[in-house]
Amino acid sequence: MSTQAHLGWAGIVRLGLVQAMLGAVVVLTTSTLNRVMVVELALPALLPGLLVALHYAVQLSRPRMGYGSDVGGRRTPWILGGIAVLALGGFGAAVATTWMNTARGPGIVLAVLSFALVGVGVSAGGTSLLVLLAKRVDAPRRASAAALVWVMMIVGFAVTAGLAGRFLDPYTPARLMAVSGTVSLVAVVVAALALWGLEGHGRAAPAAQKARPDFMAALREVWREPDARRFTIFVFVSMLAYSTQDLILEPFAGAVFGFTPGASTQLSGVQHGGTLMGMLLAALAGRRVAGARLGSLRAWTVGGCIASGLALLGLVVAGSVAPNWPLRANVFILGVANGAFSIAAIGSMMSLAGGATATGEAREGTRMGLWGAAQAIGFAVGGLFGAAASDVARWLIGDMGTAYAAVFALEAGMFVAAALLAARIGGPLLGAAPATRPASAAPLVGPADTQALRAGGS
Repeated sequence: MSTQAHLGWAGIVRLGLVQAMLGAVVVLTTSTLNRVMVVELALPALLPGLLVALHYAVQLSRPRMGYGSDVGGRRTPWILGGIAVLALGGFGAAVATTWMNTARGPGIVLAVLSFALVGVGVSAGGTSLLVLLAKRVDAPRRASAAALVWVMMIVGFAVTAGLAGRFLDPYTPARLMAVSGTVSLVAVVVAALALWGLEGHGRAAPAAQKARPDFMAALREVWREPDARRFTIFVFVSMLAYSTQDLILEPFAGAVFGFTPGASTQLSGVQHGGTLMGMLLAALAGRRVAGARLGSLRAWTVGGCIASGLALLGLVVAGSVAPNWPLRANVFILGVANGAFSIAAIGSMMSLAGGATATGEAREGTRMGLWGAAQAIGFAVGGLFGAAASDVARWLIGDMGTAYAAVFALEAGMFVAAALLAARIGGPLLGAAPATRPASAAPLVGPADTQALRAGGS
């Protein structure tokens, strides 16, 4: 147990700023650079797909990092160090992308190294930030705090995508490096200021110095928990469906609708803006009907997955009738549906993360690291599948619009499968939490006297 005081809302907001800076660097690396490689450089979509998959594969180290946070020590060096490594990797990826235009081989080598750094930075910074939330935020506030931090990350996505899109047009390699370098520098500075003096210099209480099981023993102990194991599987399946469209949406807008790099980047901002609205709508609706079926995690998870599938079917139609389709509105609706689904998953994660194991050990970091690894695997497989499937479909079908439509149809089916899985999961994951857990997982919003949205995610 920590001897330090719980964080207030001001401290939680400061952690939200750190999460927003993390999101700002990631959105440029995984969305904008993907578009430039595929459209401007005419490279196979499989290349950025493999690079993004690499950065997710590196995140398999999350459980080990979470375990390290469990056994003691300050989190701030992990968080700030992770942000610094992430910023270095993000800028390096932009340099590598421009280098591919004149020296493809060396550019790809630098891109591999840079995307690996991005994965390391996200793992160290993101996992440690969530551990700090779980350990320093009072139990009744954990889900609300997670929702606030997650929403601030989405704001970072949306604002960065919108502003970067404006400064990228007309596209030149120099503009790309300038925008990436500026975002990376701002991320490190803002994160350092937000973390300054936040954690303090306290160490773990003396009781925490007793002998602990090694990492693999701790991981096996967590995996034996039914709730943790079921949630891990759910996170993987749902994130597989959630992430498949990530690497093909901007190339789809450029190739089929003729969007410029700046316009397609702004389209990503539209999607993230919709995700933010979906999160807020789901949480506010849950607050009004707390305890009722409409406020349950099950209802919002299943409903969000189904709505996401329907929005993707809209993109299937868009591929056939482009440019006569309201693409921005369709993408916004997709974002709203994704946000509603995400907020329910965040609530589950923060509710299930707390509490000791059967042996009395605190395992917040190990649990969140395990779920973070499941999320990373789902994102890696989903992103790679989407990119590869679009290449194969274009080769088999020939017509760009029809090829992308086929992939979007597959994604819609995956969301339906995720909804069916969520509907069949009972117990504390999507229903009422057991008495031993610190926060209820039944409603998305807690008691009326709470000061923020009651939700959380994966």
